[in-house]
Amino acid sequence: MPDQNFSQLPKPHTTYANIIKSLLPIGEHDKDNNASLPVATYSVDSLQIDHDNLTDYRKICGFANNSYIPPTYFAVLSQSLQMNMMVKEPFPFAMLGLVHIHNSVTQHRPIQDTGVFKMTVSFANLQDHDKGKQFDFITHVYENDVLVWQGVSTYLSRQKKAKTGKKPVQTITKPTLNETDLHQFWQVAEDIGRRYAFISGDFNLIHLHPLSAKAFGFPKAIAHGMWTKAKCLAQLNDLPKAFSCNVDFKSPIFLPSEVEFIAQYDHANPNHANRHIQFGVYDVNSPKPHVIGSVTGFDATQ
Repeated sequence: MPDQNFSQLPKPHTTYANIIKSLLPIGEHDKDNNASLPVATYSVDSLQIDHDNLTDYRKICGFANNSYIPPTYFAVLSQSLQMNMMVKEPFPFAMLGLVHIHNSVTQHRPIQDTGVFKMTVSFANLQDHDKGKQFDFITHVYENDVLVWQGVSTYLSRQKKAKTGKKPVQTITKPTLNETDLHQFWQVAEDIGRRYAFISGDFNLIHLHPLSAKAFGFPKAIAHGMWTKAKCLAQLNDLPKAFSCNVDFKSPIFLPSEVEFIAQYDHANPNHANRHIQFGVYDVNSPKPHVIGSVTGFDATQ
């Protein structure tokens, strides 16, 4: 199918009939080592922000209710195009049950929520993963033909693979805290997946209920990775005007849970625009990380 252009973001309910097909096994196709991603770009030329939805998004993630678009919000909006691409194109994997393993967003400047934007989404970077196959969605957002935001969402399609021996054990410890670090404990509610799904439109069954999550190999429902990332960014004080934020989703947050959030600022850097922040979300009873991330500022005039 050729590239597709929409006058507005497709509504999730218009895609659900086709999403049902993702509940069915793909068969031998998803075991094909030669499987390829479709070559397609989906776009919206005149994207306007739904302010009611944005208000709900700010509230559930903890962002200030101001006139700026939170840095993760375009990643949420892009999922509507992503879903359509997976059901309308010859997509080689089952859509439901995909696991978000990495996300990167770059904000080139603070973005007012009154703007009109162009958004494009494309497939990229299909490659092997030790648990199956991974691939990217690449998103670009423009205002008045100027790039203001871009993002990369990396997903894993889990597949049965021959065992190749034990993986090397990676030792990860929580950082040693000092008085300038941001340190919080979060109570993550059992229903956060369902509540976030109604705001974000991401109804992947692994987030909604223990029974539906078990169908995809999880003992309980798990929190959305992008909700966790957004909550982290919402806690960080005085972000640079232009920055990139990269996160790796290391292990699922089973619902409900108590987790520990730690953020460390690079106070040695006198240039606020280029400041660096490391952060992570950890299991409260072990050094096991759920999310590891960083924020790196840059000079927006470059």
